[in-house]
Amino acid sequence: MIFLSQISKSVQRHPFHLVDPSPWPFVASLSAFSCAIGAVMYMHAFKSGGMVLSIGFLSLLFVMFVWWRDVIREATFEGCHTGIVQQGLRYGVILFIVSEILFFFAFFWAFFHSSLAPTVEIGSIWPPKGISVINPWEIPFLNTLILLLSGCTVTWTHHAIVGNQRGQALLSLTLTIILAAIFTFLQAYEYNVADFRLSDGIYGSTFYMATGFHGFHVFIGTISLFTCLIRLNQYQLTQQHHFGFESAAWYWHFVDVVWLFLFVSIYWWGGI
Repeated sequence: MIFLSQISKSVQRHPFHLVDPSPWPFVASLSAFSCAIGAVMYMHAFKSGGMVLSIGFLSLLFVMFVWWRDVIREATFEGCHTGIVQQGLRYGVILFIVSEILFFFAFFWAFFHSSLAPTVEIGSIWPPKGISVINPWEIPFLNTLILLLSGCTVTWTHHAIVGNQRGQALLSLTLTIILAAIFTFLQAYEYNVADFRLSDGIYGSTFYMATGFHGFHVFIGTISLFTCLIRLNQYQLTQQHHFGFESAAWYWHFVDVVWLFLFVSIYWWGGI
């Protein structure tokens, strides 16, 4: 009787996942704080700004690796992600994307606040005097096509996983990652050849903050998709359990939509 009672106490009687204590949320908060402080210091030309930013960024990448490792272990090998847990995770990702929408809304607000009523300090015109804007129909338009195509390939991956077509899923997800890498390379090249910098007044500030943070989101999304490719290759994503990929795909579609708004407002309309 004592043995049976001990077994009954060890058996979970509910479908929820009570997570074990973890240091990664606290470490992630410190890393993000270091990134923010380091970025501000770097933009204001403080001596150690670049070092603080680099340390925060590298520690954030480390936390991403170990935290995702724990989540993957709980989902794949420990069976903690039941149906109701996956539903809660979906709600969490949706709320996260909503918060990201508000994040980018602030940058668009700053851009339109400055461009719709330009002040006399910048010549009462937009773009300001002395700014040679980027032609939207060259690299930006090509990047738009690349991101839209990557949205199609990541949707192809989703349908392939649901249809248990592993070969197509691996192919389409690989293509998505390649397109993401090409986009990032072209964005870096565009920054390199641009005639204005972050310090060139309100135009440079709004342009690089909006497109730069979007590029950072593309980088994070690429890491997420690459992680999904590794898991898919190791048979960890199935027809029933593939929320890790679903969340990455939702995030990638969000990145696509934000870029469309950036292209229309900042590159095209803002450069007229």
